[in-house]
Amino acid sequence: MSVSYKPVIWNRTKMIYDAVLLAGIVIYILIFLKLGPILSPALRDTDLPTQRMRAFGSLALLMLTIILSIGPLARLDTRFMPLLYNRRHFGVMTAIVAATHAYYVFGWYFSYSPTPPLTALFTSNTSFTSVVGFPFELFGIVALVILAVLAATSHDFWLSFLTPPLWKAIHMSVYLAYAAVILHVALGALIDRRDLALGLLSIGGLALLCTLHLLAGRRESAADAAASPKAPDAPWIIVGDLAEIAEGRAIIGAAPGGERIAVFRSKGGLSAVSNVCSHQNGPVGEGKVVSGLITCPWHGYQYRAEDGCSPPPFRERIRKYRVQLQGSIVLVDPKPLPLGTKLAAFPIPAEFLPAAPKKEGIA
Repeated sequence: MSVSYKPVIWNRTKMIYDAVLLAGIVIYILIFLKLGPILSPALRDTDLPTQRMRAFGSLALLMLTIILSIGPLARLDTRFMPLLYNRRHFGVMTAIVAATHAYYVFGWYFSYSPTPPLTALFTSNTSFTSVVGFPFELFGIVALVILAVLAATSHDFWLSFLTPPLWKAIHMSVYLAYAAVILHVALGALIDRRDLALGLLSIGGLALLCTLHLLAGRRESAADAAASPKAPDAPWIIVGDLAEIAEGRAIIGAAPGGERIAVFRSKGGLSAVSNVCSHQNGPVGEGKVVSGLITCPWHGYQYRAEDGCSPPPFRERIRKYRVQLQGSIVLVDPKPLPLGTKLAAFPIPAEFLPAAPKKEGIA
């Protein structure tokens, strides 16, 4: 989190993440330009400028496919969570790669145009009534504009300024950009030439994304529908057994309306908070307690257990819930407390706490 909204708050993780991305981009371009003409008949008879265009264009498609795969993969398997943490860096680099592709296109096809290159792009092909020859370039421009907007507004300054709901809605347009890229490729490169690799990347990538999102959506829908059972003392709900909660971790229950609630165990007490992070709706309950603060696993946003507020000078808040024990059964009142309400952690009885290690006497 950033209070002063510095362009990038560098740390070791971010530097490693970006270094791997840059290395991957360089390796892909080199392999495409050096080995592509040897392995692919579609590249063998093309000139170097065209190869550059195809290298950066196919890379932009590959990167965008990976970006959209990270979310559902992280929901299905937490081992993919590190990829999610700095995904916005991935998005900015994708926009740069796509812009490089556009730069080479303009430089090669419109350099000697008697009209301005951008005007020529929109007026040179108007075959809107035909599939073959359709002005597929327009879809590429739409995708590039969307990616540029998302890259320009990727910083938390815009998240705070626009408010999380509006910012999230704007950034969901990445799916529109992906659809535009698929149409750009399908109506352009795949019609003009036979390119098995590009066909697999576009059609196979689309199939993969649809499958991953369906699997993740099915899992999330099942979790939303499976409301926690009601306790005898309604409206309290049964979240689980105390033994299921590791120190510094949480178990997640669902209120009758589908709202998910995370119950954390830390320092001999239980605290229940909303499972939805106020930053980007991340699953707070899948995170852990770090230095006494509940930490969302997506981007590291933190909240105090006693009131659900981020520590000063941050101002994010999540809702708190009342929690209690009946024996070892964890119960939660599904009615949230007003934002910012302080509520001490429910103390865990001594019989459920691990025994203190015995000190050996000196013989």
